[in-house]
Amino acid sequence: MSPPTPTATGEAVPFLDRDHSILAFNERVLDWALRPDVPLLERLRYLCIVSSNLDEFFEVRAAPHLTAAMNGERKGSYTLQSFEALSAAAHRLVEQQYALFNDELTPAFAREGIELVSHGDRTPAQRRWVDEYFDREVRPLLVPVGLDPAHPFPQVANKSLNFIVRLGGKDAFGRENEIAIVKVPRVLPRLIRMPAKVSGGKALLVSLSSVIRAHLQDLFPGREVGQFSQFRVTRHSDLALDEDDVRNLRTALRLGLQHRHYGQAVRLEVSSGCSEFLASFLLQQFNLPAAALYRVQGPVNLVRLQQLIDLVDAPQLLFPPFKPSPPSGLLPGQSVFDQLRHGDVLIHHPFENFEPVIALLREAVNDPAVLAIRQTIYRTGAESVFVELLREAVRRGKEVMAVVELKARFDEEANINWAEQLESIGAQVVYGVVGLKTHAKMLLVTRREGKALVRYAHLSTGNYNAVTARLYTDLSYLTADPKLTADVEAVFVHLASQTRLPRLNGALMAPFHLHRKLIEKIDVIGEAAARGLPARIVVKMNALTDEQLMLALVRAGRHGARIDLIVRGACMLPARVPGLTDNIRVRSIVGRFLEHSRVFYFRAGNEEELYLSSADWMNRNMLRRIELAWPVTDPVLRQRIVDECLVAYLHDDTDAWELRADGHYEPVRNSPDSRGLSAQQALMVRYAAPAGAAPEVLWT
Repeated sequence: MSPPTPTATGEAVPFLDRDHSILAFNERVLDWALRPDVPLLERLRYLCIVSSNLDEFFEVRAAPHLTAAMNGERKGSYTLQSFEALSAAAHRLVEQQYALFNDELTPAFAREGIELVSHGDRTPAQRRWVDEYFDREVRPLLVPVGLDPAHPFPQVANKSLNFIVRLGGKDAFGRENEIAIVKVPRVLPRLIRMPAKVSGGKALLVSLSSVIRAHLQDLFPGREVGQFSQFRVTRHSDLALDEDDVRNLRTALRLGLQHRHYGQAVRLEVSSGCSEFLASFLLQQFNLPAAALYRVQGPVNLVRLQQLIDLVDAPQLLFPPFKPSPPSGLLPGQSVFDQLRHGDVLIHHPFENFEPVIALLREAVNDPAVLAIRQTIYRTGAESVFVELLREAVRRGKEVMAVVELKARFDEEANINWAEQLESIGAQVVYGVVGLKTHAKMLLVTRREGKALVRYAHLSTGNYNAVTARLYTDLSYLTADPKLTADVEAVFVHLASQTRLPRLNGALMAPFHLHRKLIEKIDVIGEAAARGLPARIVVKMNALTDEQLMLALVRAGRHGARIDLIVRGACMLPARVPGLTDNIRVRSIVGRFLEHSRVFYFRAGNEEELYLSSADWMNRNMLRRIELAWPVTDPVLRQRIVDECLVAYLHDDTDAWELRADGHYEPVRNSPDSRGLSAQQALMVRYAAPAGAAPEVLWT
């Protein structure tokens, strides 16, 4: 747990540790890979997702703990003890992953005729094919490096596959340099499917690492290959720039990206059979302690096993395909602008189609009456229909402003490229505010209608990304409401001009109002509870780590407010602590789709408010990002959000986990009262209904 933080009355709140909470979330994701009722290829996908999440965890969160451990720190947030505890938890999780892969998934795949064939299990015909593949595709790209004073240990890129080899004999110059490194290019596929002629009707694959391992001797003619191991190093990769000290943020980020692959080493993965000599040699090279060494029983990069899903044709081993329905509030083939004049529209992704969001921008681009388009770009992906449409809008003479967030972690390069493409054809590109990330998701269209200029807006809890819109749960909100669209315009003007933000009509913006207003709203609920009025808070988000917001929730709960927190990932607020958080319940939903929507509901007496937002309840979102929360005032849409995003998830007893006072999560499905209810499954059923069918009630 984190050091206790006192409440206003002086009592200590034992906040949970954020990093351990992140690892606990990945344990919940791994549970999907453990479940026998999940299709086999999907179980593998969840296993790979955990590995990808762990990669990012080490790249972003591990360095302060490691540095503190190396310096022997014993006081503060990052210490030798925190490093050891975190390492122990990470090791346990990794061991679970490989045990699952080796003991359950691999035999299950074999029963389906899908096998990853090691060198020792290959037939003579298969070995000949692998030999030919190695000579043709792999060997020309490998350049082994023998280490000596003229050939120092090479720069090893972040998360790249490499081999270390201990050689016997002497080199061509009669020297006994015994260590060599083989760097494996990223362009080579990590899994290769063998052709039908040597597969006997099965889907047989070989890993690139096993292909290279079988041919290490060929890379060192005249030398004896003794000990060897594959290895992979993970490096700290969070870019840190002093934005006040750079003249051109885009140029500075480009330079930073060049060095990201070679940051501080934080984790070393090797084969389980790696000798102590080679492991110690690598730890010394990367200046890592023994606890940073991860010996694995299989490929050092489980993420790349996701390629297997695309290499085998086995739809029966996947989730049944889900086709989202058209949004209930929009009629296809009709003008989006015309329909928004009759009222706001809510779209619940991925259950409803993302296409109308694209259609709104496409209609704006093609409509001669549209004069200006403004949009934020955060994680649109390497290929983006939105950016292409903005480019087309510029070519058609419209005023286009794009707020491109260059510091979107691990999407920096894609966003830099989009910014340069838009600037090159005359779009106005701004990078937000120095020192703040622009995380709000906004699209604003200004259209001439008669003698007036009318605004239309799209706001979202998620990104302008057509791919993730099929995988993440998010809410899109389309509106022509004059007050809300005026707020959106004010935010865009503020980001471009950096002039003082005017008083907004209803939206709340970080870092100016959002944090303070949320605390005020929580306190109002607490005061209502103290007066004996009905008092309710239900919040759905991805993470809860902001101390001031957590303390406000504790205050409200102690006054008698009923509080439900649906927090997918890290949550530092312990639930159901006697005398402290008795009235606070925390649950996490991990399902087929990644929970991503943010919904804030407050009720005091007969008054209720509901906000949608791009922001999680984290200090960075509240104080170091441009975020937006906006009220949903339409009673029909508000009730729909309550039903679909709050009530349904509070009744889920299939994909839900409850947080206990000690920080551990328990699956609700293990409860004897479980009825097998899944919010996501119910929503899939609802929105897969035939057109015109009456919507079913989820649960009362």
